[in-house]
Amino acid sequence: MKILVCNDDGISSPGIFALTKELKKIADVTVIAPLKEQSAVGHAITMQVPLRVTEYRINGTLFGLAVDGTPADCIKIGIRNLMDSPPDLVVSGINHGSNTAINIIYSGTVSAAREAAIMDVPSMAVSVTNHNVKDFSFSAELTKQLIEKIPFKDLPTGTLLNVNIPDLSKEEINGIKITTQGKSKWDDIYEKRVDPYGKDYYWLTGKLLQMDKEIETDQGAINKKYVSVTPIHFDLTDYETFNKMTSWNIENLLNGK
Repeated sequence: MKILVCNDDGISSPGIFALTKELKKIADVTVIAPLKEQSAVGHAITMQVPLRVTEYRINGTLFGLAVDGTPADCIKIGIRNLMDSPPDLVVSGINHGSNTAINIIYSGTVSAAREAAIMDVPSMAVSVTNHNVKDFSFSAELTKQLIEKIPFKDLPTGTLLNVNIPDLSKEEINGIKITTQGKSKWDDIYEKRVDPYGKDYYWLTGKLLQMDKEIETDQGAINKKYVSVTPIHFDLTDYETFNKMTSWNIENLLNGK
């Protein structure tokens, strides 16, 4: 198996180190990740400036390729230009902090996996529910086990898996749940501050509005100490509203009817 590993925390992130080390036990792993942290950039791609790719080495040994762009850039240029052939699977992570509910829209981690799905490559995004994870060994091992168990070729075209793992020991985890995307969202606040020169600036802060109590949702599952596995896709059509709109008669507006 040939796996392409990416993330949004940057190629020097401890999460991507742990993931790569574990996946090398079962696959030929290529790492192509952002040079710098790209959290919350969503599905942005670079168009106005050139992309540069450099080798990233650890103690003289090549670890991967660093791209001075976004997670989606890494997948696009990685598959189109940097790899000899497309990977069998793209794994994005392991992200520091959960990517559930509405937060999926902003996530660079999920967007890397989504870009792979757009390119018809099976993919999954993996996150741990803590921004200050001390030990990635369990989440990395679980990711490997999921890859060995899941028949990715059975996923519909354009569908990816979004995995969120509570930052707990294996013994503390209650199990694994197949979930839907929740509706929890961040109540964002731009806190006004003053720099050393007396100039005002704003810093984004906020809190998560917990709107998902059902264990069938991603946020609800991790709140109850379950690993959440959510199938998501890039078709944003609201089909229920689409069907309602057929009675609005707007398609005949320019025909004078």
